[in-house]
Amino acid sequence: MVLASNNSPLRKDIEMKNRARMLISCPDQPGIVAAVSQFLFEYGANIVQSDQYTMDPEGGMFFIRIEFDLEELASRVEQLKADFSGVADKFKMDWSLSSASQKKRIAIFVSKEDHALLELLWHWRAGDLNADIAMVISNHPDMQSLVEPFGIPYYHIPVTADTKAEAERRQLEVVGDKVDAIVLARYMQIVSPSFIKHYANRIINIHHSFLPAFVGGKPYAQAHNRGVKIIGATAHYVTEELDGGPIIEQDVQRVSHRDNVEDLKRIGRHIERIVLARAVAWHVEDRIIVHNNKTVVFN
Repeated sequence: MVLASNNSPLRKDIEMKNRARMLISCPDQPGIVAAVSQFLFEYGANIVQSDQYTMDPEGGMFFIRIEFDLEELASRVEQLKADFSGVADKFKMDWSLSSASQKKRIAIFVSKEDHALLELLWHWRAGDLNADIAMVISNHPDMQSLVEPFGIPYYHIPVTADTKAEAERRQLEVVGDKVDAIVLARYMQIVSPSFIKHYANRIINIHHSFLPAFVGGKPYAQAHNRGVKIIGATAHYVTEELDGGPIIEQDVQRVSHRDNVEDLKRIGRHIERIVLARAVAWHVEDRIIVHNNKTVVFN
C-alpha cells in the first residue's frame, strides 16, 4: 500500500481526480448564484471554492469561478454539461467547464533570450506549473541545447521577411490542435492576424514595459533617457492590435538615476519572468475570464 503525504503529488492527483472548474460570465441579475448552486447540489456536487465579481449590479456584467468536487466526474461530465445548458440559456451565460485533473498543454515560442523560457521550465519541472509543455518552437537554434535535457520536443523554424507566411504555416502544422495555449516567451516576431484567429485568447505574450509606455525598439534605453523611477512588465493576450490585448498581469520595481541601461535590463528580465509565470499559471488553472478587451482574474 502506498501512503500519500498531505503535500505529495500523489495526494494532489487524488484530490484533483473529481475536481471541476466552471467559469461563467453573463448579464447581472438576481438568482444567478442560487441557480448554479442549486444545480450543483442536485447533481451531488460539493462546491469547494467560489469567487464572484460584478461590474455594476444595475445592468452590468457578472463573473464567477467555481470549483467543485463530483464523484465519478470523468464519466458524468458530458451529461453535466448537457444538463447545465438549460441554466446557462436562462441567464444568457458564456461558460466553460473543465476537469482539474486534465492538464492544459502549452507550446512555448522563444527567440534568443532565455530568461522567460527558463522560468517556465523551472516551474514545470518543480511541479508548480499545472500544465504539460508539449513543445518549444523557435526561429533560432540557440535554445535547443537548453530545452532538450528537459525531454521536451524542440522545433527550429526560421523566420525571415520573405518566409514569414511559410514559417507560420509550418508552425500551425506543428502546433495544430495539440495544445490549449501558446506562450510567447520573448518571441521576437509579430504574430499575424490569421495565426491569432486560430488561438483567440489563448496566446500569452510578455511585454518588456508597463504598458503602454516605451513601445518599439530599445525600451530600456528609452526608459534610461527619460530618467524613469519605475520599470515593469506586462503579460497580455495577443490580439491583432500590437501589444493592445487584454492585460493579465503586471508588476513594477523602483529604480533610480544610479541604474544604467544594463541594470534596467537585468531588473526588467527578473520582472518579466515573474509576470509571465503568473499569467501562464492563472490561464492553465482556469482563473481568467476575458470580457471585451479586459480580463477578470480570480487569483
